[in-house]
Amino acid sequence: MAGKTVLVVLPVEERHKKLLESAYPDGKFIYCQENYQEYLKETQILIGNIPPEEIQLGKKLEFIQTNNAGVEQYTVPGVIPENIKFCCASGCYGLAISEYMIGCVLSLIKHLNVYRVNQLNHQWLDAGHVTSIYGSKTLVIGLGDIGSEFGQKMHLLGSKVTGIRRHTDEKPDWLEAIYPLEKLDDIIGDFDIVALSIPNTKATAHLMDLNRLKKMKKSAILINVGRGNAVVTADLCKALNEGIIAGAAVDVTDPEPLPPENPLWDAPNMIITPHTSGQYHLPETLERIIRLSAENLKAYTTGQPLKSIVDFKTGYRSFAERKN
Repeated sequence: MAGKTVLVVLPVEERHKKLLESAYPDGKFIYCQENYQEYLKETQILIGNIPPEEIQLGKKLEFIQTNNAGVEQYTVPGVIPENIKFCCASGCYGLAISEYMIGCVLSLIKHLNVYRVNQLNHQWLDAGHVTSIYGSKTLVIGLGDIGSEFGQKMHLLGSKVTGIRRHTDEKPDWLEAIYPLEKLDDIIGDFDIVALSIPNTKATAHLMDLNRLKKMKKSAILINVGRGNAVVTADLCKALNEGIIAGAAVDVTDPEPLPPENPLWDAPNMIITPHTSGQYHLPETLERIIRLSAENLKAYTTGQPLKSIVDFKTGYRSFAERKN
């Protein structure tokens, strides 16, 4: 497969270019993060994200490798033609985001967020009783790359971890049990930490409303790194203000960005970050995306199996591939 035009819209360095070009020596490479639209007309292979509405400009596109793990915005019918091979960056974000989640858990259960506020106010105050990851019970809702890395880390730190996902036929050794989403209401009250790392689907939208938050332990904390609309913002605010749950940390919100006047900013024991747990804040994340892109570029141009092929029903990597 010779002479294909490869448009790369990632923030690459020279060493990244060498890796990509070595994967496809016959390719014509264009590196452009802005004003790339003029090149799309002649592009056969696209590496990186562009707005979904611009896909139609690539009349010759054959293969797209995005730099996002969740790409549900591209799976809307009509956005990606059926003849285009389409892969996501699942497997590249687990390290960065799982460590963020661990940091949030420790901050909340050790009152580090409270002590930070006290420090800013020059107050020498004891925030009282703390808890531990060791001996805790964690529920991970969504066992893709991110949820699995978080769950394994929590297991190694001494938490008893249970998972929820659509497929329950195979249980990793580090999980105590695995359930389908339909069982959430039956089990959610058993856990000290509930972590969401799920895509935006009809089944997950507004998953955590006030009714479900009330089923959690009053001492429990909620972590959300998947999609903002999995949690009803007003209900979470109410749950924190009324002591229905003990704390929460979110890297995603609904709406996003969260408006300055939204009361969630001032909810007690609330950690909010502006969708920054992933992206390229950890340099290793970009390195993993580049390596995956090079592997898939070589695979596509030599007729080999691709990695992280998108399941258009979920907007994430296909479950069949995750099992292998």
